Amino acid sequence: MMAQYLTLKAEAPDCLLFYRMGDFFELFFDDARAAAATLDIALTARGEHDGVPVPMCGVPVHSHEAYLARLIKGGHRVAIAEQIETPEQAKKRGGKTLVARAIVRIVTPGTLTEEVLLDARAANWLVAVGKAGGLLGLAAADISTGRFEVASVTPAALDAELARLGPVEVIVPDGFDLPAAYPLTVAGGFDSNAAERRLKALFNVATLDGWGDFGRAELSAAGGLLAYLERAGQGAMPFLQVPIRRAAADHMMIDAATRESLEIVCATNGSRKGSLLDAIDRTVTGGGARLLGSDLAAPLTDRAAIEARLDLVAFLHDDPDLRARLRATLRALPDIGRALGRLAAGRGSPRDLGQLRDGLDEASRLHELLRAAPRLTLLDTLLPAFVGHGALVERLQRAIVPAPPIDAAQGGYIAEGYDPALDALRARGGEGRRAIAALEARYRASTGISQLKIRHNNVLGFHVEVPAKAADPLMRAESGFTHRQTLAGVVRFNAPELHDHASEVGQAGSHALAAEAAHLEELIARTLDRAREIAMAADALARLDVAAGLAERAAEGGWCRPVVVDHPCLEVTEGRHPVVESAVAVSGGRFVANDCRLGGEDRLWLVTGPNMGGKSTFLRQNAALLILAQAGSFVPAATATLGLCDRLFSRVGASDNLARGRSTFMVEMVETAAILAQATERSFVILDEVGRGTSTYDGLAIAWAVVEAVHDGNKCRCLFATHYHELTRLAERLDALSLHHVRAREWKGELVLLHEVAPGPADRSYGLAVARLAGLSPQVVARAKEVLKRLEAGRAATGGLAAGLDDLPLFAAAAVAEEARADPLREALATFDVDALSPREALEILYRLREIAAEAGS
Repeated sequence: MMAQYLTLKAEAPDCLLFYRMGDFFELFFDDARAAAATLDIALTARGEHDGVPVPMCGVPVHSHEAYLARLIKGGHRVAIAEQIETPEQAKKRGGKTLVARAIVRIVTPGTLTEEVLLDARAANWLVAVGKAGGLLGLAAADISTGRFEVASVTPAALDAELARLGPVEVIVPDGFDLPAAYPLTVAGGFDSNAAERRLKALFNVATLDGWGDFGRAELSAAGGLLAYLERAGQGAMPFLQVPIRRAAADHMMIDAATRESLEIVCATNGSRKGSLLDAIDRTVTGGGARLLGSDLAAPLTDRAAIEARLDLVAFLHDDPDLRARLRATLRALPDIGRALGRLAAGRGSPRDLGQLRDGLDEASRLHELLRAAPRLTLLDTLLPAFVGHGALVERLQRAIVPAPPIDAAQGGYIAEGYDPALDALRARGGEGRRAIAALEARYRASTGISQLKIRHNNVLGFHVEVPAKAADPLMRAESGFTHRQTLAGVVRFNAPELHDHASEVGQAGSHALAAEAAHLEELIARTLDRAREIAMAADALARLDVAAGLAERAAEGGWCRPVVVDHPCLEVTEGRHPVVESAVAVSGGRFVANDCRLGGEDRLWLVTGPNMGGKSTFLRQNAALLILAQAGSFVPAATATLGLCDRLFSRVGASDNLARGRSTFMVEMVETAAILAQATERSFVILDEVGRGTSTYDGLAIAWAVVEAVHDGNKCRCLFATHYHELTRLAERLDALSLHHVRAREWKGELVLLHEVAPGPADRSYGLAVARLAGLSPQVVARAKEVLKRLEAGRAATGGLAAGLDDLPLFAAAAVAEEARADPLREALATFDVDALSPREALEILYRLREIAAEAGS
């Protein structure tokens, strides 16, 4: 057995090996140590290998998926070695032949299909990155649903594309340098020529031209992905839809830092709760939730496609009765996309067939519900996918019981009447069980043992069981019973007549199980013949769910349909941040809505005001409105006219990356440099407190230069929040820059934050008031007030000029002010006309100056 184990382990040296032994998956040696530590289960030892006890642990086969989930989350990969023959088959080969085993599957984060191992509301992307001709190719697949897409990007854009997908696993060729932000797997197969042949064979086509002009980098990545999936499935490929070729220009580019800053699909703590996605998600199906997340991660840049989505949302928004009926129907639907994925991967169950039957049947009813709707571009493309499944649905309705089980091993999932021969076998088995029940009654009467029972288990089969205290009469040879087993409290026996009935029941049962298994295999094959059509129906249901959910959210919040235009602008009245508004509503508060008008000669807003006054929220909410609109959603505002945005950038918040040797300020500068290098006139940029991570002089100088660069170079729409009030002087010479502030007032010594954005600069930053609100001690606040007075006096003394810039930082002014304070010696010297003094007068003045100096010293 150890020789067999070590041979299998050599086939998957980078995986923990689940070695099937009866009802358990066992692990040995270092695999056992690693698994026991991750799973917190007992580590034992069994036998010896090379004179050393063999470490060992195991998990039950019937519940192994829960343990698999913990191992995968712990960063492990698992190879599953199953018994590929029965002990009876092994015995036929002679002697004590070991049961044959083989690795049937390699489980990794990106190759999961099991329902219990996946988040129903999140995609599970596996991404391969290839390289050719200076470009990088990406091939991404979610094998739980069959989604498959490819793209080519420049090395600089790779991070943004990976951030869009959020893969659970990334496959790279040997020697490929990629920051370890995602679980990486080094693999082979990145050959573009071989990939082209593989794709043609997989989809049974002679050319790939009908799907787009695939580049060598894209084909290289696809080759690596397909080779990896083939190895993981040990030759069995999962279901994949026809690959979609994505171009970078098809969607709004959002880099990883911006996604994290804006918390688009997950909050900064990694949780879905608190994100923009969580705030707007009203979908009622898993497929809809996954699609909504994908939409928000990649907002469209095609105006016609955006309008098509908005048209469908508007239609459902304006008809609340239809929307309610539609959502009720969708809510009852099973996740047919993932059910199909499990069947295609060979891990399906009778319940998956039942889910497809019920889901496709309901889809046809949705077609009836919506076919009288107005002609809408998107709806017209969705409705045909809901029909055409009648023959398959009818067969599954006849073949599968209404509530089929997950485990096919016990049978009972083929409906009565579907197969007369199977019905006959079940009848024979039923007759045998009735005969056994009658035999139990007769044995009780003949022996006088009222507690006698006929039981069944997998070891003894059918047997007679009596209490130990009543067993003596059955032990006698003339009783006709044969002793089999003695346990604490009971004794078990065989009987010839029982054996005959048990054989009849067993044969009928085994034949019935075999017949059901054959039907299951045939039904799965018929279903997979329509895999592409079923996948289209699943995608159409998800899109309908997204539209209905967005319509529901818009109705809840009084959101408006955005007007999408081609020229760069952002004109919003009474805009709100959906996440903050929801949080404020929970606490019983009211979110203060604000207007924003960017575009043309007013495309750069410089926003000042106190901390906690709402500057960052205002910046983020306008970025969120653009994302929502271009994803095809209504937006939280009274009105909104939005120009298409090609790239979205956010430099908000303070964070470091110590693992890569970057301080907070270095991260800030790297992100700012990326914005200035990539933003175009069609981009939208929000910048908050640029330059705060270094000295006041350096920070102000950098912020000053960045404002000028955005205005003169990038010429994009930009909201720039700052505490450097000196920057407001830039409005005098930058035509497209306008000044705005978040309003605040002090009332009876307390700071009142109004959260309103108003024209003009703030009169001050209210930093001391905010410090007091934050709980800074009265002594520290009082001392800060004293220092502030000296600094402001120094600024007045310098006339506000230093280092060639207007109103530079107060600390520099304070140093000059210290020198400019009243000085008796200076004042005395200023009264003398040195050229007109006689020697005696000069001597007297020296004595006088000495006296003044002595008085000042005292």
